[in-house]
Amino acid sequence: MRRRHLSEKSLAVPAFEFNQLQSSTVLLLLLAFYGGTFLISTRIGRRKENVDGYMTSSSQVGFGVSAASMTATWIWAASFYAAATSGYKYGISGPIHYGLWGALMILFIYPFGRRFRALAPEAHTLAEIMHARHGRSSQLILAGSNIVGSVISLMANFTAAGALVAMLSPLDFVHGVLIAGIGTLSYTLWSGFRASLLTDVVQVGAMMGSAALIIPLVFFSAGGTEIFTQGWERISADQSTFFSKQAFLEQGAPYFVAVLAYAIGNQTIAQRLFAVREDLIKPTFLAATVSYGATVIGLGMIGVFALMIGMSPADGDHNNLIPQMASTYLSPFVVGIFFIMVIGSLSSTADSDLSALSSIMMTDIYGKNLARGKVRPATMLWVGRITMIVATTAGLIFASFRIDILDLLVFVGALWGSIVFPVIASVYWNKVTNRAFTVAVAVSLVFFIVARFQLLPIEGALAILLEVFAALGAGVVLGLMAFGFFGKRTGLTVGVVAALGLVVPMLGFLRDYPVLLASLNAYGVSTLVCSALSIGNHKPFDFNLIAKRVTAFQDDEPGTVAAASVSDR
Repeated sequence: MRRRHLSEKSLAVPAFEFNQLQSSTVLLLLLAFYGGTFLISTRIGRRKENVDGYMTSSSQVGFGVSAASMTATWIWAASFYAAATSGYKYGISGPIHYGLWGALMILFIYPFGRRFRALAPEAHTLAEIMHARHGRSSQLILAGSNIVGSVISLMANFTAAGALVAMLSPLDFVHGVLIAGIGTLSYTLWSGFRASLLTDVVQVGAMMGSAALIIPLVFFSAGGTEIFTQGWERISADQSTFFSKQAFLEQGAPYFVAVLAYAIGNQTIAQRLFAVREDLIKPTFLAATVSYGATVIGLGMIGVFALMIGMSPADGDHNNLIPQMASTYLSPFVVGIFFIMVIGSLSSTADSDLSALSSIMMTDIYGKNLARGKVRPATMLWVGRITMIVATTAGLIFASFRIDILDLLVFVGALWGSIVFPVIASVYWNKVTNRAFTVAVAVSLVFFIVARFQLLPIEGALAILLEVFAALGAGVVLGLMAFGFFGKRTGLTVGVVAALGLVVPMLGFLRDYPVLLASLNAYGVSTLVCSALSIGNHKPFDFNLIAKRVTAFQDDEPGTVAAASVSDR
């Protein structure tokens, strides 16, 4: 172990020293982790390759594996780092605003997930369902948004790996990024989603066990209850309450809106939805909800500890907070456990992103567009594998930008808010058209970008307009949640009452919170445009057609294409 000195400018704040692992130790840990996951993936048979198994593992995965995989995918390195950042910025309510809303959004998925599975039992991607429902443009919008989102997710996870290695060893940021990227690709490349699924079970066990050990050890090593009694004077009144207005408006509400969009639009979640046995969807998502919330809120409290003891993030980078706290207060052995925990979390999500990207390219780009009705399973598999290689390379390049993970998550999730209502309406309302879907997404994106980056001065009539649309967006979010669990009548009632009740409080107020304003506009504008363009449609869609258009690409015998799978209409 080496000791690195962290100096503080303020005399009121103590100086810290934190431990670093030797380069050889870090390399051995990484070799053991990625070598072990690679060996696990070799248990998957390679002689009987099947494109449907490569993407959804034949849609018959049991409860234990599915719940573990969902938890491992949702608990990623960004969850650790961003939750700690939230705790450091906003105090004791920060981790709760991060972890609780993320957990609730896992729960939110399952009622809509059952609808997706009922309409298309053999689906591989959500965009594939949109292709069967509307056609090419809606499909490509959803597929394109997932490609962007998954590449950004890869970048975030590789960034986390680089920050971890640079903090805990003499190795550089770039070394951590390269090892994580190449290691994850090595065990995912051949078997795709099945490898991701199998390794998730081991990774989630390691993550949750390590978190249960590390959180109390950091707490007691840092001073135990003295952290709160002596550190209370270092935090503001707003940071000391569970009901922080600043935390809710700047973190909780934007993240709540963002993760709702992640729940509906993210292919990594949809892929597990299409893989689990249909009768196990509810218990799988319930288990993942509890596991995620407990783990992430607990890890986020490490950021609160750092705030209260007066620790400053190394190099001014909030992504360093968790590894910094762990290396300062944990023994060398436990630091090694912590290292594996974070590597496991980022790898479990990175392999999910690679599997998601390969499925999108195999199904939505090649299978439904480039193949022109002549799908070749062997070609399809190579499309998926080449996609993984290209995506890993892109993620490694973008990771060098070292963007703040929390800001990135909120931005991408809010951007996806434009597709939530059009997607959900498309699988329940038979009047939604391809034109309504496409135009609604495009127009809402314009409003989102104008509000988020303040391309025009947010004042006067424009500010009032955006705040009205934001109130509508808030009503849409709450209405959709009520609709998913309690049905159409309750959903409409909650949505309308919430929208009308929030208009006046938001006027003249929400313009000061551009992140939340932009996020809610994505929902509000897309809902308004999609509904306006659909309500006059006199040719209702027959939902039974979706199951006929979305079928397996390959029969049991390798090399055989399922005839129905290539039928466009």
